[in-house]
Amino acid sequence: MKREILEQIDGYRETLDEIEVLQKFGYDYRADRGTVREYIDRLHPASLDLAVADIIDESASARTFRLASGGAFLPPFQAGQYITLFPKIGGVRTGRAYSISSPPNQTGYYDITIRRVGGGFVSQYYLDEVKVGDRVRTSGPSGNFYFNPILHDRVMVCLAGGSGVTPFMSMIREIVQCGLDRELVLFYGNTSLDDAMFHKELTDTAAAHGNILYLPVIEKPGKGYKGLTGYISADIVRDNLKDVSGKTYYLCGPPAMYDFCVPQLEQLNIERKKIHREMYGPPKNISSHPGWPAGLDENARFTVTLGGGKKIMARAGEPLLNSLEREGVVVPSLCRSGECSMCRIKLLSGSVFQPEGVLVRKSDRRYNFIHSCAAYPLEDLAILI
Repeated sequence: MKREILEQIDGYRETLDEIEVLQKFGYDYRADRGTVREYIDRLHPASLDLAVADIIDESASARTFRLASGGAFLPPFQAGQYITLFPKIGGVRTGRAYSISSPPNQTGYYDITIRRVGGGFVSQYYLDEVKVGDRVRTSGPSGNFYFNPILHDRVMVCLAGGSGVTPFMSMIREIVQCGLDRELVLFYGNTSLDDAMFHKELTDTAAAHGNILYLPVIEKPGKGYKGLTGYISADIVRDNLKDVSGKTYYLCGPPAMYDFCVPQLEQLNIERKKIHREMYGPPKNISSHPGWPAGLDENARFTVTLGGGKKIMARAGEPLLNSLEREGVVVPSLCRSGECSMCRIKLLSGSVFQPEGVLVRKSDRRYNFIHSCAAYPLEDLAILI
């Protein structure tokens, strides 16, 4: 802007005088250059290099991996958040998000608990091949699934399925170890009691602390089991809470659990704003998801053309991100559930299926950006990464 125009702005001369005074008597911030970035990088690092300090059996199909910093600073987190592991398996670099099961008051390590998934690519690698002393690369803590003292009720009602109990373990441990003025009720669904992770710890904790109530719900109970059975239904929730009002509800588990449990909670006239769901990865069988095109086989394969002309093949029933990674195309990712938006790519042509719940921004829809971790090709595609 020309000087003669600037001089017509109200306060221009006063501002110049103040700048002159500050230059003469003020603090020289040039000496602190880079300090802000250093603090930001400590709290929100692009990645962490951690060591597997211990591996703890939690059930027949699950283990806890204790990831230590070796004395270096570990970014703080809130109970319920996750970190993403970035393994390279058979030449394929990928990522998987796992909730931190240790409490945030423990600052020397992160515990993540991994349950074996049938045919799972990453879970089997960690459970079968990773050992104490190995190093792993992870993200810093992330996610929005945690207690908010301003917005949420003091009484937390948590519904977990399978490995979805892990964020609640972090919450329970924090409440108990820090003596927080908070109550937590945990309904924990599993096929059998043997599948229930942390069962003994949860039972002992609930027996010793009146503000923790642990209620396992078993689909196929064995002989002698006298607890709750079936699925976590409206009847089970109502009968064990007595009063369902004045509480905030948290759900973490497989997508099928959400499909069942959310309508059950709504039957109890619980408002949607009182129900919080953690993202839990893509649906296991996407073709059974509402909105999937009738007659399209999950095994149908389509050509995906990348910028520069490279072509890869992608299966309809698999997230596009998986197909890209298998071909050595690295796309930044974190949650792999359609929430964080880090894996966005631009769709130049073709169409994809994105299930309900994927948090696509209005601007993404307008300019044809998709979340590759939760996008399934419906025809040949052209994309820009």
